[in-house]
Order: sequence, then structure tokens, then C-alpha cells
Amino acid sequence: MAASYEDRILRVLAYIHDNTDGDLSLDALSDVAAMSRFHWHRVFRALTGETCAQAVRRIRLHRAAVWLVIEDMPAAQIAARVGYPNQRSFSRAFSDAYGCSPAAFRRGGKIGLPNPTLRTGSYPMHDVITRTDPARRLAGLPHKGAYHEIGKSFEAFGAICESRRLWPQVGAVMGVYFDSPGDVAEADLRSFAGAELAGDLPEGLEEVNLPGGRTAVLTYKGPYSGIHSAYDSLFGNWLPASGEEPADQPCYEVYLNNPRDTAPEDLLTEICLPLK
Repeated sequence: MAASYEDRILRVLAYIHDNTDGDLSLDALSDVAAMSRFHWHRVFRALTGETCAQAVRRIRLHRAAVWLVIEDMPAAQIAARVGYPNQRSFSRAFSDAYGCSPAAFRRGGKIGLPNPTLRTGSYPMHDVITRTDPARRLAGLPHKGAYHEIGKSFEAFGAICESRRLWPQVGAVMGVYFDSPGDVAEADLRSFAGAELAGDLPEGLEEVNLPGGRTAVLTYKGPYSGIHSAYDSLFGNWLPASGEEPADQPCYEVYLNNPRDTAPEDLLTEICLPLK
């Protein structure tokens, strides 16, 4: 695994450990990692098996567990030192994680050690190529909510193209995914369903422009429901070993065949990761 990605993970984990009462937002941690917020969360989850938020919670509560056993400070003070606004929220989170209250844990005098391991190589392998993609102008419809429900926007886009006889002007059908699942609440995930479309922007459709440039491309074969595992492979297997750096741009997908006339196991999707 390329040392730079391992170093970033270790640097961020050390930062969380040393700043349990500080700003441990995704923006702050991506700054520590010196990596685009667009992709840092995916890299972190693919390599560690947990989200940044889960790591922050785990480390904060582990630090609290240690202090409960080896220090005499009140639980309220420990709660503040590990970033909880009050003792009640701290006690609830601690009990959920350790199965007992902070007071009971203190009486028991046991410390559990966190043991994060990097998961590089543990995902299914997929071939990845790098290429230079052109700038693209897409017309389509925005979608907000779970990514697996974007089909609703694609259906609406297709109906508009059909009713207005736009299909002769339609090029590659594509989806753009602006947020990282696990970083953003499912209901707030932003994406875009559309296609390259020649001519003027039709009324009722919106425009998204992709700048183009060097791109890592993983071609996934199979049903859309399994595409998340291909993302894990791209970010957990290929990227750390590649020596490449993601650009500060969202991932996008290019759909190479039509689910209306293609069996799910034969669907082909290019997962595209812009590179610096």
C-alpha cells in the first residue's frame, strides 16, 4: 500500500486521539489528511472499515474509558474532555458502546483497547484504468436522498426525452454523485441523473458541467444494487496502491447499456474518479 495513504490514516487517528475535545468534523479531518473532502470519507471508510464519525466516537469513548479507570476526575469533566456537551449525552453514548454506565465501568476497572486495522486488499478486485476524459455538459434532473433511489429521477428524465423526442440528441447517460454516503445523512445526499445532450438546454431540465481531465475508471459488471462494493475496491484497493491523488471533484458514473433491455448481471457501469 502506498505509504502516503497509510500515513494519512495514522495522522488522522492520532489527531482524533489528541484532540478529543476539539473540532473533529469531516472538514477538519480532511484538512489534517490533506485530502479533498469529496473523497476523504470514502478513502477512510474503505481502509478502516468505519466512517470518520464512527472512529471519532470510538476513540473519544475509549479515551473516556481510560480516564474513568486511571483518573479521579468527575464524569462530567471527562465528558467535556471527550467532546460531549453534557454528562447525559456522554453517559448515553458510553452505555451504548460499553454496555454499562460510566459509573459502573469505573467500578469494574477494565479498559478495552481499540484495534483499528487497514483493510486494503480485502475487497473484490476490479480492473482500473486511467484515461483523460473530455469536459462534459450534462442535462438532467437533480435527485436528493438515497442514491439507490436515483432511478426515480432517471425515469423522469427518460420520460421527458421520450415525450419531447430528444433521444437523437442524447449521448452518454450518466449519474453524478456529489456526496459520500456515511458522511451525509441519507435524506440529504445530492446527485444528478442525466446525459450528454446536444443543443440548447430543454425547459425543465438542469445543467451540470464536468471539467474533464485525468480520471481513474473502474468498469463494474452487475446489478446496480452491488455497485457499492466496486467503490470500496476503487478506494480501498486501487487508490492507495496507485500513487494517485483524487481531484476535488465528485465521482460520476457512465452507464454503458440500458437496464430496460439488459439482464442485471450484464449491466456495465464505469465508475469515474477524477484525479489531480
